[in-house]
Amino acid sequence: MTEPVRTCAEHGPFATDDGTCPRCGARGTELLTGARRRRISKYTSGALRHFPEDASLELDGRGWTSYDELVAAVERKYGWAGHEHVAAVIATDPKGRFERTGPEGADEGSDPGDRVRAAYGHSVDVDLEPTDAPVPDELYHGTAPANLESIRESGLRPISRQHVHLSESPGAARHVGSRHATDPVVLAVDAAGMLADDHRITKRGRETYTADRVPPRYLDESASSDDRRH
Repeated sequence: MTEPVRTCAEHGPFATDDGTCPRCGARGTELLTGARRRRISKYTSGALRHFPEDASLELDGRGWTSYDELVAAVERKYGWAGHEHVAAVIATDPKGRFERTGPEGADEGSDPGDRVRAAYGHSVDVDLEPTDAPVPDELYHGTAPANLESIRESGLRPISRQHVHLSESPGAARHVGSRHATDPVVLAVDAAGMLADDHRITKRGRETYTADRVPPRYLDESASSDDRRH
């Protein structure tokens, strides 16, 4: 279920389970229903990750594009949407899927230097610079059981995306894997070993990490049984 986005007069947009501002407890006013928030989020993610040309967007080499142009694309897709709605979806995204250079939550796109991009998940060719965020010693990846034989032989490789996506916790990995199978397998990734061997791992968004690939020797299938016990 996608929570609606509400706006607090003092603290701006928020999306919480109980519908109250996490900073002051105010109810605020509803800006977007859960359904409309989901539509904008899916379209914005797709435009920035997979089909910028179809949305009339031009991404630079790092994946950035004009925030105003993104809003214009969303407005063409949904006549009821505007600057404040796109800004609210970006600001309240629970996984940090988006990065914006302008003021967070602003309802005007008047700054020509205001840019936006997807933080990860691209299938189009962009070169995201590494971050200096710390990486846990162990990360996790959820997948369908049918993929195990190939993974044991070749490790984790990007398929339709530029990078392999990893999660901070077994639960988060299981949630990702459940998109592809009813009973996904959770693999533990020896992130510390990968980094020691000069494989790059980068944190993207709030809870996602990316790698070019994960060779088989850094994978452990026992994470699935450990996750179920908890």
